[in-house]
Amino acid sequence: MWLSRPLYEFLPYAYMLVGIAALGASFFIASGSTWLAVLGIALLILGLVFWLKRRDYRTAQSEYTRKSLDD
Repeated sequence: MWLSRPLYEFLPYAYMLVGIAALGASFFIASGSTWLAVLGIALLILGLVFWLKRRDYRTAQSEYTRKSLDD
């Protein structure tokens, strides 16, 4: 499945925003707030992992040039 670049770049932030919203909702909903809190924490962690993995990959790719790989 291919996503457009703007949508692809926004995905980690969307996961984190939905996670924050779920955590916020878990404070206001009396019944079933535990699963919302768990979902919110899971989405926050997922968004952070995606964001950090992309950052690390892009940093690693910028350190190498084609010439340095040929040597």
